[in-house]
Amino acid sequence: MTWHSRGYLPHWEAGETPQAITFRLADSLPQSLLVRWREELAHLDNCARTLERRLRIERALDQGRGASLLRRPELAQIVEDAFLFGDASRYHLLAWVIMPNHVHVLVTPSGEWTLSSILEGWKSVTARRINAMIGGTGKVWAREYFDRKIRNPEHYDNVMNYMAANPVKARLCNAPQEWRFSSSWQDAQDRSLGPRASPRALPAALK
Repeated sequence: MTWHSRGYLPHWEAGETPQAITFRLADSLPQSLLVRWREELAHLDNCARTLERRLRIERALDQGRGASLLRRPELAQIVEDAFLFGDASRYHLLAWVIMPNHVHVLVTPSGEWTLSSILEGWKSVTARRINAMIGGTGKVWAREYFDRKIRNPEHYDNVMNYMAANPVKARLCNAPQEWRFSSSWQDAQDRSLGPRASPRALPAALK
């Protein structure tokens, strides 16, 4: 296991271990707010500061700040397609939810694919395609992202439940399976076709 930093946040490369990732659109939070939080949290130790900053960011994102480009179905589809494209080759895609201005995804990297290379691929291809569709040339994604190694089965369940409930908590729908660009919606469609093994079963690495 190794770690690296691309600025404010450290990132863990945990190999073939499930990891929860959050990344957001570039305009989703004003820089002035991030600077203010950094100053307010400077007295905390690194772990407490990182946790509190992540919680503040997630609460702010659920307020729908910025242009919220991913509210447009054709743009959210670009992101979902990117997730699905690498499934079973670069990583095992466990769950995802594409919110109007940010994304949560749970994956297990495969082989020599690192978390940072997976993120770079997602951001690069989706930024090009989103800009092409909207006729833009600007920055699409914020540079930093959050990642968390899944520690145990309980942590896995908590993350899965949080992701599924995020659209409901943000008052975008009444039930997780109603949010179109999510694994909850996909699972509901699959179940309508008949009994099948759950694709969200506990990964072998956590058993």
